[in-house]
Amino acid sequence: MERELYGREAIFADDGLAARLTGLTPYGSARVVYEHRDDPPVAVLTGGRGMGKTAVLKQLRNLYREITPVALVDCEAVVAPEDAGPAWTPVTGALPTLATQLTAKVRAARPVQFPRLSLGLVAVASISWTREDETRARRDLQSLGPLLATVDGRGDAATGWVTKVLTKLAASAFDSVAPMAGMVAEATIETVLEESFSRFQRRSADWYGSYPHAGGNGRIGLRQLAVDFERGGDLRRRAEDHLVLALAADLLAAYGGLARGARRGRPVLLVDNAHTPLGRQLVEPLLRQRAAGALDRIAVFASSRVRDHEGLSHAVRRRLPEVAHASRWSRGTGVTSGILAVELTPLDPEQVRSAFDRHDRAGRIPAGLARGVHRLTGGRPLAVELLALAAGEAAEPASLVPGSLLDLMVEVREDRAPAQVADELLTRLLPEAGQRVDFLAVLAAAHGEDSARLLAGSRLGRGSPDGDVALRMRDALRADDWPVGPGHFVADPLLRALLLHRLRFQDGDHPSYAVWQAVHVSLRGAYTPGGRHPSVPHLLHQKLVLGDAEACVGHLRLRFDEPDVSAWLALLHFIASAPYPRTRGSVGPDPRRAVALGRADNTVPRGLEPSAAELHVLLRRLLHGVWLLSDPLALPDEEVTDKMAHELRQLSGRHPTGNSVLWDAATHWPRDIRAWRPLSMPPGEPGAGGQGPGNGGPDA
Repeated sequence: MERELYGREAIFADDGLAARLTGLTPYGSARVVYEHRDDPPVAVLTGGRGMGKTAVLKQLRNLYREITPVALVDCEAVVAPEDAGPAWTPVTGALPTLATQLTAKVRAARPVQFPRLSLGLVAVASISWTREDETRARRDLQSLGPLLATVDGRGDAATGWVTKVLTKLAASAFDSVAPMAGMVAEATIETVLEESFSRFQRRSADWYGSYPHAGGNGRIGLRQLAVDFERGGDLRRRAEDHLVLALAADLLAAYGGLARGARRGRPVLLVDNAHTPLGRQLVEPLLRQRAAGALDRIAVFASSRVRDHEGLSHAVRRRLPEVAHASRWSRGTGVTSGILAVELTPLDPEQVRSAFDRHDRAGRIPAGLARGVHRLTGGRPLAVELLALAAGEAAEPASLVPGSLLDLMVEVREDRAPAQVADELLTRLLPEAGQRVDFLAVLAAAHGEDSARLLAGSRLGRGSPDGDVALRMRDALRADDWPVGPGHFVADPLLRALLLHRLRFQDGDHPSYAVWQAVHVSLRGAYTPGGRHPSVPHLLHQKLVLGDAEACVGHLRLRFDEPDVSAWLALLHFIASAPYPRTRGSVGPDPRRAVALGRADNTVPRGLEPSAAELHVLLRRLLHGVWLLSDPLALPDEEVTDKMAHELRQLSGRHPTGNSVLWDAATHWPRDIRAWRPLSMPPGEPGAGGQGPGNGGPDA
């Protein structure tokens, strides 16, 4: 799905980062003064899954591909073909893909040719060729056909090379000491140069004279390159690095000499998922060459899902808004100081509103839905776009809340069946997770690592040949740069909400919800006084999830008169942070609303004094009000907000010592809700949106 991009003007504006690094505006291709004319940084976009890194790179490709050579490679999508030979590696697989994209014709300039890269890849490919097996050679040259066509436009040229190379080998008197790979490479290079390279192009072989042990002789360098590649290990890495530099050298040659005036701007190299081993192998040779003082004319944009990757150890770091008009980058002493790491920032509420307006031009959705989606997603662009698309296609948009959007079906691509929003988001945020998604759905109910390990043992099987399930899932989350925190095992609110949605609805067993019930019953048992992790706040939290709100109200009533009213308020806050057991496809007002407003469930427990009974009913209303207003899958309700403030003011008059704290809550919590902030603890303290006792329990 090619999605509309919001909040990325710092990259795509006429004076944005892309224009300043390429020398061309993305829209209109006007010339722009380079910010770093002789020594540009490699711009690495950082951010977790769904933050729009790939979308930005694709948009750069789409905007620039008609005005300057541009190529995009996804380093996680480079896989070996079924008939791959010994010469195939991720690097030798990626380089021809990049080169053939870069050779596409652009305005007012001849296509780029890649003679140096062609020679190097042919030399490497030849290591597996023998006189007895022409099939392998023909297959390898066929796979390199699009690249070789940049040098020799005859479509059948490579086919003729094979016979001539093998004939030359048959006529050779082999030196038994010399490596076979080098001899085949030498025969191959001689044939290619003679048959397909012009006299001018043959000089490109001289570039390999700088290869180690070549002594300035390009043909010896190519032979040594093939030998090193066949030997593997660090020698192969050296050969692959040189192939990357061959691509850069061909681009540099295309922009030098008489061609300089005909070409505008810089060629653009786009490397998605550059934090992977392949990504580093494509980018780091360029970084080392630039650090050594060798200049090139390539604008490199890459992406890294892992913000603190070791490959970014000396990078100059900026947040996206900070590079809107200037990056203020300068090279340091380390090789990776040649990187400008740009952290993609979440969308702000207005940008989320723009996404919803695009899909809901008639204005049919609730006024607060876009803001509620911003609260749920944290402004993650992928989630915002999918939820906005679902809202625009909804049959009954007026009753939508963020949670109901997860249940809707959307058509993401024309060639695919519609998918449920929650499933599609999980697939995109946790790709290729397989069984790991079901494990994480269970562990998403855990407050921290201790309860996650308990759930893994009770619900996912005690024994595992791969080790502790909870710890493996923790490491898997961290590997994808998902936060793992003390308050929640799955700390990202959106990912946790999606996993809990899967936990509740994956089996389609309404109304029993057996897996959901079993997981929370396990946690409830662990938090009882005789359980493995006794904790009253966590126990009440689980009881609320399981429908026992009266136990929570009773405990809050019994503790209300205690001197530490701040602890009591924090307990209320933590209990009410429990996930609500939703019913899929439910319509109408949230059931908690009627209870919070005193329009339902006004029964008084037997045996209570009138004042205690009055307090009990008030606390029932308050608990359900805070539960509803704190729920990121619901929308704030103005009437419930006012009622909550009223109840808190009443409580401030009833408490013997803590009336000021409760009064502050009556004042500040409604402000927090109307500003779409977490409820502050203590009330009114800036940035204090903690979970109260949940941050200090056994899972902390």
